[in-house]
Amino acid sequence: MDTSVVSAENIKIRIESRAATAGIIGLGYVGLPLAVAAAKAGYAVLGFDVDQSKVEALNAGNSYIEAVPEPSLREQVAVGRFEATADFARLASCDVVVICVPTPLTKQREPDLSFVEQTASAIARNRKPGALIILESTTWPWTTETVVKNILEADGTKSGRDFFLGFSPEREDPGNASFRTVTIPKIVSGDGADAQALVEAFYGNVVERIVPVSSPRVAEAVKITENIFRAVNIALVNELKIIYDAMDIDVWEVIDAAATKPFGFMPFYPGPGLGGHCIPIDPFYLTWKAREYNVPTRFIELAGEINVAMPRYVISRLEVALDKSFAKSLSASKVLILGLAYKKNVPDIRESPAFAIMDMLKARGTTFDYHDPHVPSIPRTREHEQYYGQRSVGLDAATISSYDAVVLVTDHDDVDYGLVAAKAKLVLDTRNALGKRGFSGETVVKA
Repeated sequence: MDTSVVSAENIKIRIESRAATAGIIGLGYVGLPLAVAAAKAGYAVLGFDVDQSKVEALNAGNSYIEAVPEPSLREQVAVGRFEATADFARLASCDVVVICVPTPLTKQREPDLSFVEQTASAIARNRKPGALIILESTTWPWTTETVVKNILEADGTKSGRDFFLGFSPEREDPGNASFRTVTIPKIVSGDGADAQALVEAFYGNVVERIVPVSSPRVAEAVKITENIFRAVNIALVNELKIIYDAMDIDVWEVIDAAATKPFGFMPFYPGPGLGGHCIPIDPFYLTWKAREYNVPTRFIELAGEINVAMPRYVISRLEVALDKSFAKSLSASKVLILGLAYKKNVPDIRESPAFAIMDMLKARGTTFDYHDPHVPSIPRTREHEQYYGQRSVGLDAATISSYDAVVLVTDHDDVDYGLVAAKAKLVLDTRNALGKRGFSGETVVKA
């Protein structure tokens, strides 16, 4: 009898009956919501993370992710369906292992798969025979079928026989109240028919809708395509903003009017640059991989150049506005950064353009502070260690009026924009947050 079929059938029975134990590696914005969703679906879930402080917080029922309310987490901890651990030897008890670790870029803007590689090596040392292993981290096409598979097979075991391998890209959107982990359609794929069936069985029990595709490389390409689509369109409206500014045309008015067309147009809006864990990073994964095939990616790279240049454009607009309003240089000015998170209504600061703006202000000798209701203090990060511990200042009339300019980077809803408009000497609004609320005047400059 074909032992691979028996093994696949056995693990499928455990998955379908929810008798399987699921291990989720990486308990951040992707891993923790998935872990709680899997626990709610009836699985026993072990959450793995190298950060012991996260492990202790989660086991105490304390959530650090807004998408995971503490009552939901505490319920799963209390009934014994969720436990966090830093002991990767416990992977040996997991029937399903899902990898949700970061895939950043190097300083040379090349893919950094070190977290994925280290995780795959840990799984190879500790995995349960016949385990289903799924990568969720965004990466270039063929990563699952080459990099991850090669590491897992280095000991002589084989995918589809001794373990099963799949890819299912995360599609989390922090702060989006309309969609959550279980309601976002899930792209699923496997390395072979048995793996495909197991991946479908697992996610089919956790989320409302699965979308099977033919291979992991297709699923990897789906995720990168989604984010390139956004990156390119945002670059387009960012470039239009610069063009229309020169023509004394309000790009936000143009886009809002164009959006009334019921077909053939999808509105995207400009900003101070791209942020978050996906859109500023993922397109460069494809441009890097495309070089292996001698295929140019001019369109994608141009979009990246435009988006990366936007913080510098904001600084140039600020410099002109200060000189025009007060005949004051940037170096002699005091500036308040309004909003540190990369998008509104979340505490997520990953790749936030606010940091690029702060770096440029610091280089010019400008005195600056920040206010963000969602980021009371700046956590330690790999890229911006120099700002660790800096605290958000209050946003009262006296504080606002003490600055020469307020640079609005993130348009959080829970900000008193009327107070900002009334008390700020100058507002550089990169999101049209004041304009769409009806605040305008000589002290408000769109950028």
